[in-house]
Amino acid sequence: MYFFLCNLAVLDIILTTSTIPKMLALFLINANSISFTACFAQMCISHTMEQFECFLLMIMAYDRYVAICKPLHYESIMNKNFNILITVICFVVACILAVSVSVFTAQFPFHGANTINHCFCDNFFIARLSCVDITPLTIWISAVIVVLVFIPFSFVVFSYISILRSVLRISSASGRQKTFSTCSSHLAVVIIYYVSIVVSFSSYRADDVSDEFHALGTIFFAVITPALNPIIYTLRNKDVQLGFKMFIRNKIVVIKS
Repeated sequence: MYFFLCNLAVLDIILTTSTIPKMLALFLINANSISFTACFAQMCISHTMEQFECFLLMIMAYDRYVAICKPLHYESIMNKNFNILITVICFVVACILAVSVSVFTAQFPFHGANTINHCFCDNFFIARLSCVDITPLTIWISAVIVVLVFIPFSFVVFSYISILRSVLRISSASGRQKTFSTCSSHLAVVIIYYVSIVVSFSSYRADDVSDEFHALGTIFFAVITPALNPIIYTLRNKDVQLGFKMFIRNKIVVIKS
């Protein structure tokens, strides 16, 4: 669990680092220009991390499934080599899909005022600057969304259905609560993640709304969700709570002395 949490923390740091500094520069000192290369680099990095998180949440759901439904086989199934291998595979697939969309978009001709009504580079806004038909790109993005959203989401739903069945077989109420509480943090993160996907995708598909609504959808997905993840796991993790209490207690002792 901590191995996957570490990966989640790293990708959230990279995701926010790729977007927030430029947003702050835009808001604070009105630095509203970015080079073509930097724009597509930002788009590649942010999309890769977003897609990797989708796969990572799927792996974490499988980890909880094995821990609850097959506890005696947990050590043999979720061993170190398997964890590293499946994480690397998911990262490579996410990277290939994200880079393919960015490269596809970069091939379009861009003329005139290359200005977008957004605070960071997003594929939807960049593609709209092109002076050619972007239907092939839209079809490819739809195919990528099927791979990134529906397949992992179906796997997560299947895992939690199996987990729920196993929990309901436990006779004591305290045992059911204790077992299911190990999934509460991950389940909260999954819900927030897929709600943000719905908001982002609805803003992408809604052609009759303003650009501000489109931008709000992508900001919610790329900024708000990564900011909530550490808070959720911090509040639910007893080790982190204990460490934080010890830190505060030590500071109080130092102040009093």
